[in-house]
Amino acid sequence: MRYDSITEAIGNTPLVRIDPSVHGLRNIDLFAKLEMLNPFGSVKDRPAWHMARPHLEDAAGGDGTVVELSSGNTAKALALLAGMHGLKFKSVTNRMRVPEIKELLLLLGAEIEELPGQSECLDPTDTDDPLTRFHQALSEPGSTYLHTDQYFNPRNVEAHAAGTGPEIVKDLDGRVPDWFVACVGTAGSSTGVARVLREHDGDVRVLGLVADKSDFIPGIRTIDEVHQVGLFDPATYDALAPVTSQQAIDGMVTLIRRCGLLSGPTGGAAYQGAVRHLTSVDAELDGTGRRQTAVFIVCDRAESYLSYVRQRRPELLGRPRRGHSPSSLSGDEIRAEGRAVDIDGARRWIAEGEPRPLVVDLRGPHAYAALHIEGSVNIVDELFEELVRPGLPFSKRTPVLLACPVGEKSLRYAALLSRMGHPDVRSLAGGIVAWRDAGAPLVRE
Repeated sequence: MRYDSITEAIGNTPLVRIDPSVHGLRNIDLFAKLEMLNPFGSVKDRPAWHMARPHLEDAAGGDGTVVELSSGNTAKALALLAGMHGLKFKSVTNRMRVPEIKELLLLLGAEIEELPGQSECLDPTDTDDPLTRFHQALSEPGSTYLHTDQYFNPRNVEAHAAGTGPEIVKDLDGRVPDWFVACVGTAGSSTGVARVLREHDGDVRVLGLVADKSDFIPGIRTIDEVHQVGLFDPATYDALAPVTSQQAIDGMVTLIRRCGLLSGPTGGAAYQGAVRHLTSVDAELDGTGRRQTAVFIVCDRAESYLSYVRQRRPELLGRPRRGHSPSSLSGDEIRAEGRAVDIDGARRWIAEGEPRPLVVDLRGPHAYAALHIEGSVNIVDELFEELVRPGLPFSKRTPVLLACPVGEKSLRYAALLSRMGHPDVRSLAGGIVAWRDAGAPLVRE
């Protein structure tokens, strides 16, 4: 198979049947669309090339810079594409969450600019968010950047409508799967594929998977974050379901060890979410003589996420489990054991508490420097997790108020510290965003 350019190898990825002995579904054939086998390693190769191509053809050999608000696979693909055309690439993000991805981007020659942001995802309505202001500046006439704009660019969706969706139908011999399961990040793949499948058969059902609140799975948004994505349309999905990081890693391990698929955690989340949802459907098909088909996407490969696995499941890499961890708590446990305080209650507590609570801001240093509660201390959530592993990091006599962007991560930590025996630790309900929206005072560093 000969190509004149590596971009010609993008697409036409395999569709592989998962052995029923692995997933246990008796009446449903489950297939994995292996987008990890695109030449740059992920499902993002398609939209990156489709979005960048008009810019690259006009700017090749010049001194332009391709820029994208991305800290993951889109940035990786765009960095390679820009370099092939003699251009620079700049990744703008409010946090690089996976060290291997950051190091790989630097190896690819990318410039990385980390800006403060209220959440992990761009919110175009928040004009106080530096990430949003940067996005608006990129879109202004006369900008020197070649902005691919993955969160709002319809070519993101078109890449999958033109390629991924038709390929699934073709590889199923012209049939449309009864179920399509996709993790929701920019919503490009799920929207584009769903559009094509429904053009063939309006009865296809689409399951969108989001990260569990206060949890983190690379490439997947939480249910709150997806509503900030310009391409997200709730009508695309027959159902949205949460997946935890632990379930994502479980699915990842199953695909690797039982299926020979070197999937990353996003593919693991898609597999685990698909099997969990389809188990009840499978039971309803018993005795009917009918079979159904389901397809999910394996987005990328495992190698870039070893630190992610090491942090959450060290025993999988031959290391002992490390003490207390917020990722060990289920959603029910967080709701049962985590205490939250509203903005008015928090302000009274800070002003009148005896003793005054220690206010811990879990956001990144850029966001903290931009605006924070006066007197608070900044301990980034990843560092805070390391601090709590061996035991309580504060005296039990010191009340603690935890704050994060929207109050979800802080509630998880509040539940963990309460379980560890701290008598008075609370989460700021709604986080710094709610504090700001309520008009409560914030200061700059």
